[in-house]
Amino acid sequence: MRAHVLIVEDDRVTRMRLAAYLRGLGHRVSEAGDAAGMEAIIDRDPPELLLVDINLDGKDGLTITREQRARSQVGIILLTSRSDQIDKIVGLEMGADDYITKPFDPRELAARVKNLLARIADIGQAPQGGAPVDLIGSWRFDRLRRRLVSPVSVQSLTAQEFAVLEALADHPGLTLPRERICEAMGRHADRANDRVVDVVIGRLRRKLGDDPAAPEYLLTIHGQGYRLLAEPG
Repeated sequence: MRAHVLIVEDDRVTRMRLAAYLRGLGHRVSEAGDAAGMEAIIDRDPPELLLVDINLDGKDGLTITREQRARSQVGIILLTSRSDQIDKIVGLEMGADDYITKPFDPRELAARVKNLLARIADIGQAPQGGAPVDLIGSWRFDRLRRRLVSPVSVQSLTAQEFAVLEALADHPGLTLPRERICEAMGRHADRANDRVVDVVIGRLRRKLGDDPAAPEYLLTIHGQGYRLLAEPG
């Protein structure tokens, strides 16, 4: 089945060009010029992936990201301008999976969309029953349902959060370089020095209740990368 991609962009020309390009790649594409149009489409035909312009009139892309992340685990890629550095970080902290900066090479967008849809599909096609889980302190990492479960709380994970935690959980006690973590997220290793890795690690620490000033589970190994300890160090 073709993945459903919903483009939320208030510039009609940009939106139509994006839609035509993604349809040419075989995706099923819907278009909305604002949040109200997006919500109407979601109600009748939920997408696998949202492409959302940050600077929408009315309800902006950051608000959309926060609201949609509270409701579902739909993939979210933000479309930003070069001056939106702070908004990019805020968007990732709110649960966006990725962002792409305008103007962008359509091939880069295609790669980002392909990688995120692949991660979503892999999670959705996980075998039923017998799915591996990991214990991280009092938390259980449920790979099948893409969540963290403790005796008192359940924390859903975005596609990026899941990819990073899975990569670290597959190598407990070992330091994974930023390049390897970028690859797990479906990003090029040469982007390892941007803030996306740090933001996702920060989100995971908050969900684990791991003090960023003195983390016990997700450790920063300066100049090298990150390490997961299943028990406090």
